[in-house]
Amino acid sequence: MRVKHFNLGVGSQIFKALSDESRLRILYLISKNKEMCISDLELVLDFTQTKISRHLIYLKNAGLVTYRKVDQWTYYTIKEELIDFVDLIIKYFEKNPELTNDMNTYKTLYSNRELAVNRLEKKNKRYEARF
Repeated sequence: MRVKHFNLGVGSQIFKALSDESRLRILYLISKNKEMCISDLELVLDFTQTKISRHLIYLKNAGLVTYRKVDQWTYYTIKEELIDFVDLIIKYFEKNPELTNDMNTYKTLYSNRELAVNRLEKKNKRYEARF
């Protein structure tokens, strides 16, 4: 299900959430990578865990992201019904050098196996190999 119309209350909450540069950077990374955990965002953006958590709570309360827990990690993803809306907003920022740098940092950390997502993938492969 996709959202086609907002009421003023929901719309104003979403636009307030999008009014912060840090939240836009977080949303951009989540959107491009489908889901991300706090520890990975912390490494990529060089923010404190507290700052990341505060911004993710703001995005969650605005209804933009949802989460799932896996072991000790919490993975955040764009809410299914808002994917089209977020993709449209993010599209306007794609050429921003800071966001490009964030993605390059993510790719470097991912290729060096420094992110939690790598540990989870490795664990899943071991689990699948047992069965």
